[in-house]
Amino acid sequence: MDFLDYAFMQRALLAAVLVGITAPAVGIYLVQRRQALMGDGIGHVAMTGVGLGFLLTWSPVWMATLVSVLGAVLMELIRWYGKTRGDIALAMLFYGGMAGGVMFINLAPTGSNANLTSYLFGSLSTVSQSDVTAICVLAAFVVLVTLGLRRQLFAVSQDEEFARVTGLPVRVLNLLTAVTAAVTVTVAMRVVGLLLVSALMVVPVAAAQQIARSFAATFVIAVAIGVSVTIGGTVTSYYQDVPPGATIVLLTIGAFIALTALAAPLARRRARARAAADGATDPGECTIPGSRPAADEVGV
Repeated sequence: MDFLDYAFMQRALLAAVLVGITAPAVGIYLVQRRQALMGDGIGHVAMTGVGLGFLLTWSPVWMATLVSVLGAVLMELIRWYGKTRGDIALAMLFYGGMAGGVMFINLAPTGSNANLTSYLFGSLSTVSQSDVTAICVLAAFVVLVTLGLRRQLFAVSQDEEFARVTGLPVRVLNLLTAVTAAVTVTVAMRVVGLLLVSALMVVPVAAAQQIARSFAATFVIAVAIGVSVTIGGTVTSYYQDVPPGATIVLLTIGAFIALTALAAPLARRRARARAAADGATDPGECTIPGSRPAADEVGV
């Protein structure tokens, strides 16, 4: 536990725990909505925010948050009104975000490709105290939304038409989900990196779905996986001097493979238990009073 003696590791571990909580908490709704790659698209757009932060000498985390939120809102508008050309517009938005980030950070007097790499793939040593403060504030917002509005967000994620009929503000909730996803991307970029954050939003949820039987159980298991792999990946990267983002994502995929292997025997055990329970509750054979048994029943 000697790594806890270093201030940068204390900051990195705190950020990792918050990322492990927030990424699956938002990802579960994206998976339900079949928008698993939304985090990846927002990550591309956030690169422009990072570049602008260096160019304007402002906090890259807060600037990336602002640009990501605007990009997420634009993505939702394109999804509503884009129709057949929506995919082209989204592609231009994603690639433009990447190009803008590279251009702005190279125009910045203190920017360099090394700075951009730390945001693309994560870096433990560069997590500053101001980054931790921003991450804590943004993570609190994400947790408040994903837990406080879980019933409404779940209803919209399952069936938008049914949610609309019941009176829920579907478009507002969709926008809120997109904004929350954008905030989560900026929370995670210092630990996992913009190019890998989508995996941490999706894979823990997919792993939890292998063994969970309800939305609540999936939520809890996905967050537990997220926290475990972010802490494990951060500690591993310290001792082995490997990239934290890549380590965390590989551990997440390993957890998915392990739970997938566990799911088949667990499902068979549940099926046997269910069959036994059904057999125990089946009524016995009834005979009509006064009736004579059939010949084969008495062995004749």
